[in-house]
Amino acid sequence: MNVLKTAMLLAGLTALFGAVGLVLGGGRGMAVALGVAALTNLYAYWRSDALALAAHDAREVDARAAPDLHAMVRDLAGRAGLPMPRVYLIDSPQPNAFATGRNPQNAAVAATTGLLAALSREEVAGVMAHELAHIKNRDTLTMTVSATLAGAIATLAQFGFLFGGRGDSRPNPLVMIGTTLLAPIAAMIVQFAISRSREYAADREGGLICGNPLWLASALRRIEAGVAQVPSPSAESHPATAPLFIVNPLSGRGIDNLFSTHPATANRVAALQQLAGEIGGLAARSGGFRDASRTGRGPWG
Repeated sequence: MNVLKTAMLLAGLTALFGAVGLVLGGGRGMAVALGVAALTNLYAYWRSDALALAAHDAREVDARAAPDLHAMVRDLAGRAGLPMPRVYLIDSPQPNAFATGRNPQNAAVAATTGLLAALSREEVAGVMAHELAHIKNRDTLTMTVSATLAGAIATLAQFGFLFGGRGDSRPNPLVMIGTTLLAPIAAMIVQFAISRSREYAADREGGLICGNPLWLASALRRIEAGVAQVPSPSAESHPATAPLFIVNPLSGRGIDNLFSTHPATANRVAALQQLAGEIGGLAARSGGFRDASRTGRGPWG
């Protein structure tokens, strides 16, 4: 159902892109905009991970620089049937994390230093499992495409308003103004809807990967509280990356509405609690994350 919903939302973005081009740019403007969008998508496909990581000054760490985190990600990736992703740390006191990469073979997970300082090992395992679920479901590529299309729609709307049509072929000015203002908002709503639909799927898969959905539920509560108290300057400077994070880094409010990048945390926690009941997850299942007995918070290697 989530895959179908995401496909429909991406199709909606594509249709919106075409509609804006026809209204504002005419045939020639539409062709130019589609060419630019194609080049942008191609660049984003190959470089989306580097762009996202650079936006937050993430630094790659290996088994010597961060042994505990690196070993945890390796164990969880094995449970998920994934190749080992690159592991990054972000020097930020805000607890948060994200995954990026065009496919499982070219993926990376990034955690903030604030996440490792504030959460228990079990909670961090839940978060990393969630991010690995995004990689397994190829959500990182989906979000890159949706963000690129949304940006292309905004560019097309501006392009069409400035250069679209001449003389009698130029659309009604009120229609042009309305399209220029509303099309980017509609694209943003669809982009955020795609993000929300994938978060529920990643929560469920992540709960299964780590072995106990309640670890992730507890982590989400703690991250939401931390985000509400600690701002993220890099996220504020690069708001387009907000849907990548496990919790919206721009706001501590988790309201389930059209303008939310993520579902309400309370709804996500409820879904994870239901999953825990389904699999008897009040304790970690047999064969769960092997480091589960090690509790407490930092320091992390």
